[in-house]
Amino acid sequence: MNAQPTVPPPDASGPAEDARHHDRPFNPTVADVLALPVFAAGLPKVVTGGSALDRPVRWVHITELTDPASFLKGGELVLTTGMPLPEERTLVRRYVDELADIGAAGLVLELVRRYHRPPDELTRACRARNLPLITLSRDVNFLEVTQVVHALIVSNQTTALRRTQQIHEVFTALTLRGATPEDVLRTAAETCGRTMVLENLVHQAVFCAPSGGRTVEEALTHWEGRSRATPASAAPGVHGPEGWLAAPVEYRGERWGRLIMLPFPTPATTGKKHRGHERPFDPEDVTVLDRAAMALTIARLIHSTTWERRAHRNALTDLAEQRHRSPGEARARAEALGLPLSGSFLAALVELGPDADHAEAEEHLAQELRATGQPALIGELRSGSIGVLLAFGRSTPWRPVVERLARAATTVAPQAVVSVGSEINDLSHTARSFREASRVAAALPPGSSSGKPFHELSDIGLRQLLYSLRDDVRIQEYVERQIGRLIDHDARHGTDLVTVLHQYLDAAGSKTATARRGDLARQTVYYRLRQIERLLGCDLESGRQRTELHVALTALEALRPR
Repeated sequence: MNAQPTVPPPDASGPAEDARHHDRPFNPTVADVLALPVFAAGLPKVVTGGSALDRPVRWVHITELTDPASFLKGGELVLTTGMPLPEERTLVRRYVDELADIGAAGLVLELVRRYHRPPDELTRACRARNLPLITLSRDVNFLEVTQVVHALIVSNQTTALRRTQQIHEVFTALTLRGATPEDVLRTAAETCGRTMVLENLVHQAVFCAPSGGRTVEEALTHWEGRSRATPASAAPGVHGPEGWLAAPVEYRGERWGRLIMLPFPTPATTGKKHRGHERPFDPEDVTVLDRAAMALTIARLIHSTTWERRAHRNALTDLAEQRHRSPGEARARAEALGLPLSGSFLAALVELGPDADHAEAEEHLAQELRATGQPALIGELRSGSIGVLLAFGRSTPWRPVVERLARAATTVAPQAVVSVGSEINDLSHTARSFREASRVAAALPPGSSSGKPFHELSDIGLRQLLYSLRDDVRIQEYVERQIGRLIDHDARHGTDLVTVLHQYLDAAGSKTATARRGDLARQTVYYRLRQIERLLGCDLESGRQRTELHVALTALEALRPR
């Protein structure tokens, strides 16, 4: 052993607690130091404090003083031959208490000169304070230990500073190219390997970027309750029962919400082991969180669409197109955005028309639903079409809500048409309800009316069905095959046989009613019906052929809507 005074560390100032927190990524832990070859040569043995071997070692201090704590700042691994250790019990306890109070990383005792086993009183005192006590049964060059460990610390500091610069450059580049909030969260999650969640002031999870072995379902399940149990802070810090690392996010000088970095899930909470779940937050994580929060503040100023609207659009699109990994993920995301999961759901589509302001209409409908206290997700699913997923309590009628929604839609877009799917009891069936609403919307010819503010599946008859299929070549071929010759005859000769046939079929084959509807003489009706039979090669007394012709005429109306 070569005992010489050590040079104080370059950052040996400030409280010991600050050193333990802020130097974590720069410094090896006690366990790391014990594994170094220069240290392992002494056959180190952990006597006490085995649970504290993850403490960072910010410096190595060689001392033979009876009061070394007066020269420490916290985080030091103290090396001693044991020569100055007091014999009296109270002095031994004071020696250990002072090391523990200052935040020493551990005490290394060489069992070569004075001691050949650790003193019992020293062992008891270190165990009482959970201070790592490590013994060396062979002679170790303490000076060589300090050189190796200090070189490692400086190298780690250089690496950490380089890494910090890279993080700054990454988020600066995101800001300069006008990245979306989704881009910012995804980049932050990839950089630190942890799940990132952005929430607003009412504890709704607006965006989530999973990472670190955690799924969206695991991250967001029962989000609001967990979030409310985690107090907000004006600066980045670890809070709450789950140990979230959170930082505030501002918009125009006021707090908008907060960005949260979740710790790695543990086997106790997930039932499975995740790689790296034991790593605590470190200053690099704080840097990522801080830079991401700053980038989000700027992104909020750049992008006109509010984050809530973006979140609703994303969630609705994923629900409507079944993009979720599991039904549990769909439920967790919807609940995290404030949608209750008990009761029933209904999908509605609002077709705005060509001249409507889509953003204004979407915001107006959202405000209308909020004003009535109606839980819903709302967002533009495609150009000109706003999707709404309404949530209802058990036995709550949905028609009055949809009627209010339809009236609100026509106030900002007079040509708006609202269609709904069927009511569902499970969020996993949302895609079906939206498909039904979409089919209803596609079956509505311009100017059609069901006599109520909205349209549903029961409003879709033969005419609406054929209208929705109007682009199908088979429908077009059917019309030409059934009545194409009649249409051609009218076009060439200026007759109106198609109209007469339509009136005849609408009158259920009554020639008298046909004459009255067309303001024609009965003999004229007889003559024109015989013309139609001759041109089409059909028998108008046949119920089957009349049905076929009626379908063809109805399809013709769908192909040529007024």
